[in-house]
This record gives sequence, C-alpha cells and structure tokens, in this order.
Amino acid sequence: MRGVVIVGGPTASGKTALGVMLAQRFDGEIVGADSRQIYAGMPIGTAAPTAEQRALVPHHLIGFVDPHERYSAARFVADAAAAIDDIRARGKLPIVVGGTGFYLRALCGDVALASEHDAGLRARLAREAQLHPPEFLHGWLASRDPERAAAIAAGDGYRVMRALEIALVSAPPAPAHALPTLRARAIPFVKLVLRIDPATLAVRIGERTRAMLAAGLIDEAERIGAAAVAADAVGYRDALAFGAGLLTYAELEHLLARSTRRYAKRQQTWFRSEPGVTWIDAGDAEAAMRLIVRQE
Repeated sequence: MRGVVIVGGPTASGKTALGVMLAQRFDGEIVGADSRQIYAGMPIGTAAPTAEQRALVPHHLIGFVDPHERYSAARFVADAAAAIDDIRARGKLPIVVGGTGFYLRALCGDVALASEHDAGLRARLAREAQLHPPEFLHGWLASRDPERAAAIAAGDGYRVMRALEIALVSAPPAPAHALPTLRARAIPFVKLVLRIDPATLAVRIGERTRAMLAAGLIDEAERIGAAAVAADAVGYRDALAFGAGLLTYAELEHLLARSTRRYAKRQQTWFRSEPGVTWIDAGDAEAAMRLIVRQE
C-alpha cells in the first residue's frame, strides 16, 4: 500500500515480532510508537526491539531520547511524521508499531494536543503533587478528561501530571489539522490492533518478567536512577526498591508481573475505544498480510 500500516495492542501481545515480519514481507521500515521505548539505555525494561530484530529491518524512534528528558505526544507526531516521510520517499512502507494508544491516536489525527508546555501551570501542578496523594491528582484528571484518565494508572505520576497539564492549559489545544497527522496530510493508513486471550497474555507476561530480570533489569534501573523522567516506566521503581533492600526477589517478580498485567489491561481498555480499528488475533500474521494486500 502507498500509505502507512499501524500495529497496536497490549504489551506482550506480539506487536514487535509482527511488525518485523510485515516489514520483511512488504519491504518496510518500523516507526516505534511507545512512550518508554523512545528512551535510550532502557531496552530491557521497555521490551524494546532486540538488536537482532533491528538488524533485520530499520527501526526509527527507538532509544533516541535521554531518560531525563520530557517528551510529548505532539513531539511524537512531528518526529513520526518526519520518519514516515523519509521512509516513503525511499519507496518503503512505514509500519508504525507500539502500545501507546494516545500516540497512535494523535498520529492519526483523532485527538487535539497541547503543542507547548506551560511553565507556570507545571509549577502549580508540582506543588499540588507535594500536597496531595496521587489519587487526588488522578481524580482531578478524571473530572477533566475521563477517557485519558482511564488509560493511566493513578500511581503513574508523570503521565497523570502531563495529562493534567494538557487538560488544564490556558491556551486551547492545537487542532489535529494543525499538526502533521496522517489525516491532515491525507495519507491513507490501516490500523491493526492485536486481540489476545487474557490467560495467554498472562502467561506471556510471566515469561517476559522472568526474562527481563534474568537479562539485567535491576542493573538497568539502577543505571537510569529514580530521578529520571523515564523511571516511571513499569517495573523500574520496583527494581530500585529491590536494590535498596525493600523487596525480596520473589516480591519483585510478583509486583513486576502484576503491574505489567494491569498496564496491559489499561491498554486493552484504550484500544477498545480506538476509532477505525481492525482487530486481528495475535499471531495471525496471515490475516495482517491479507489486510495490507487489500489496501494496495
């Protein structure tokens, strides 16, 4: 097809493997759409594409942001648009792969975004965070943007604060057509989301949890440090707590798996409300290929 293929779904559902297979089959390149895989030095905890997968096909927007740097959905749209243009200019098929539903929705042009930060508002929210528990801020977000709040855990301080900043910013958010979205530029796309049985997903998450710990997640978390913006990614706080002697290894494994399952559930909730989705069963590569061929 001449446009863009989008592959979304919950963590551990097989998005990365499917994206690589599709890129090989259709002479494509992958554009990451994960709000934590963008950060450098965090390949284990974010389940970023492996070196072997990246050697098979070119990947973009993976591991290119400093973990202490804040990154917005508006910036993602601009960066993804530039990568997509570059890929298409070389006659390749852009395949956007990731589990951050808000990024995918923003890229398509189905949501308005705040394009700039409001320093005064951010300072105010930082003060509120010191005075109130996380649940208070999450409830505040829910009163302003219920859909966004439903996709963010109450304890995910960074995402709650950023979403509140967008919801409360005095300047109106930039309309979708003001950003280089796919719809604004009339670039056709097909949006595939992976459907997976909850029991199967739980098994995969358990296996991934053990593999991450064996691969060095604890050392990775300690190298990134608690002060990094990206340290709010699932599992890093728990790994740091283990390093500080506050958890046993068994408790760490349990908490990491549980947090990942809860994150996957929030992702699934988000994608169920995603417009224009074509659902395919996880592992059904043939269905994905048929849908792409149909668009050509």
